Amino acid sequence: VLMFFGYTQCPDVCPTTMSEMIEIKRALGKDGDKLQVLFVTVDPERDTPPILQAYVSSFHPSFIGLSADLERTAETAAHFKVFYRKVPMGGSYSLDHSALTYVFDTTGQLRLASQPGQLAARLAQDVKQLLATPG
Repeated sequence: VLMFFGYTQCPDVCPTTMSEMIEIKRALGKDGDKLQVLFVTVDPERDTPPILQAYVSSFHPSFIGLSADLERTAETAAHFKVFYRKVPMGGSYSLDHSALTYVFDTTGQLRLASQPGQLAARLAQDVKQLLATPG
């Protein structure tokens, strides 16, 4: 499992990271079917389930978008040490947020946290190794 916290109106790091998830899935070849990508929104006020599903499926039909209420979002983000905050912009807002991709092994154990901009091929090798390790 690759899990990333972001929001659908993010102008840069979120779509770039989601595109990297596609590269990783492709680099795994037939093992790409064993990889699950989870996109967890830090903007549940705007990222309704239909908007979230449309966003993640625009990258790949197997990707899953997750949302919760504001309190549960804050609890989950805190558990994973994810930083996010609203930044007012005119009559709306943007969000500053951390951008780690969390990598879980086949038993559900958190094994890696990857920073944005790392080569997708390199992370794909790490994922391939985790998939090959008996759970």
